[in-house]
Amino acid sequence: MSNPEDWSVELARVARSGDRDSFLRIYDHFMPRIGRYLKGLGSPAAIAEELAQESLLRLWQHAGSYDQAHGAVSTWLFRIARNLHIDRLRRDVNRPGTMPGAEEDWAVPASSEAETFVECAQLRQRIDALTPVQARLIRMSYFEAKSHQEIASELDMPLGTVKSHLRRAFQRLQGELGGVS
Repeated sequence: MSNPEDWSVELARVARSGDRDSFLRIYDHFMPRIGRYLKGLGSPAAIAEELAQESLLRLWQHAGSYDQAHGAVSTWLFRIARNLHIDRLRRDVNRPGTMPGAEEDWAVPASSEAETFVECAQLRQRIDALTPVQARLIRMSYFEAKSHQEIASELDMPLGTVKSHLRRAFQRLQGELGGVS
């Protein structure tokens, strides 16, 4: 199941009737992807797994609050995971006994919703400016959290081609961002 609308159908079943089979399909698909995403954000493996499980638990508990008009299930779920990651960082920074100065290493810069929206819009524009193939691969890899092998299989492309397109796309994005990642 790779169509985002399919995940919306599964989530609707969870919301309507607490359908465990639908939830388990969502869980099986997204759990490893969210874990990889959280590790990419800097969470140690054990914490990434804990946060991924918490993300999916929140999906189960709040399935009825999902609004397809605001984005795909994957977008909603990865946003939950990101917010849990940020909350964890903030909680760790504010924990008593934290070494002085550690806040500077772990603190997530506070930004308003407006700043976040602008940053997201700018990133979307930069991705849209890539070649269509590169833009699609970036979206599949990072927004849908698909492995390079999954992308290659889904698009019937050689794995090396997927990797080289992604590498060139990132080089271009980094160049546009002034080398800041």
